[in-house]
Amino acid sequence: MEERALHEARAQEIAREDIERRSQAIADRERNLEHQTAELKRAKQVQRRELERLSSLSALEAKQMLLADVEHEARHQAGLRVMEVEAEAKRDADRRARSILAVASQRLAARHASETTTRLVELPSDEMKGRIIGREGRNIRAIEKLTGVDVIIDETPSAVTLSSFDGVRREIARLTLERLIADGRIHPAQIEETYEIARREIDEKIGEEGERAALDAHVDGLHADLLETLGRLRYRTSYGQNVLDHLVECSHLAAMIAEELGASVPTARRAALLHDIGKAVSHEAGGAHAEVGARLARRCGESEAIAHAIEAHHNEVEPRTVEAVIVQTADAVSGARPGARGDALEQYVARLHDLEQIAERHYGVERVFAMRAGREVRVIVDPGKVDDESAALISKEVAAAIEREIDYPGQIRITVIRESRATAIAT
Repeated sequence: MEERALHEARAQEIAREDIERRSQAIADRERNLEHQTAELKRAKQVQRRELERLSSLSALEAKQMLLADVEHEARHQAGLRVMEVEAEAKRDADRRARSILAVASQRLAARHASETTTRLVELPSDEMKGRIIGREGRNIRAIEKLTGVDVIIDETPSAVTLSSFDGVRREIARLTLERLIADGRIHPAQIEETYEIARREIDEKIGEEGERAALDAHVDGLHADLLETLGRLRYRTSYGQNVLDHLVECSHLAAMIAEELGASVPTARRAALLHDIGKAVSHEAGGAHAEVGARLARRCGESEAIAHAIEAHHNEVEPRTVEAVIVQTADAVSGARPGARGDALEQYVARLHDLEQIAERHYGVERVFAMRAGREVRVIVDPGKVDDESAALISKEVAAAIEREIDYPGQIRITVIRESRATAIAT
């Protein structure tokens, strides 16, 4: 037992000595680590001072520069992401646009059609409705068959409604019905005779209107078919603006612009007078009215310059001549004129002012111009403050702000312009 106790005592003594040695080693290591930490701190301070000396920047300034670089990189990545998203959206734009237009047409087509395709004819009394209908409806069937117009007799007191998409037919039917009412004799034979008289009168009036428009626009030598087609536009409107008056106005504007630019005044004047002529026959021929009008002009012997200006005035074809661009300009000016299409001047001015103010709120914007009656906003930015990616972001932010804050018809294009100029003078 004594031997075992002595053996255990020696083992414990050896273990204690080992623990002391380890403790001493750990203490030495801690002192070495503290010394190395102090050395690293001193080296870091020396390195920072050397960096500040070499870069002429303090640590705070370097930190601010780093943050600015990080911010710039983040904006750059955000701009690239915006452009990627925009590219993806454009690929899906056609389908979504068709869907939106279909829904809008479904909601608004009925009201728009009732406003633009009907004509009300006053009656002396409600008893006249029965005479217009006739025995077993023979009179109203004769009127509709001859004129191609729907005669609507409803509960509206002392009035009937004429409905047709063709303005000339509506006018012939109106004149026929008014003369029948004034005469008092309403039967199929009298209806046919009165219709022929009204049709010849309207045909003569159409020719006179076409000649008068050409005379007012100072355009000579038009083909007879073109004069007749022009006259038919007297009975057509676009956004509340009479199309024939619009063409004469465009002709004068195009002539003035061409004279200032040194372009061909006769070509610009003639093309502007004819640029919407396809609207008179597009429902019969099919296709866009610019394309139909160009085909009609070529068939009637007009020059290629005239036909090209007609087909390019809505950019279905890329304009290749100065006169084609002038016709586009005259068309836009005439349509955008306050009051031309039922837009009040105060609302027009207020909308332009609001558009410019929204764009001016963004950083780096120098000047803002609302153009094309508020359908386009051009934003000029400082190239030193705004890079290409930031310009893309500004256009998106302005568009989003306009959508939130302003009620407007159609679409508004936002164009951000960033350009750098270097100027030197040689003496």
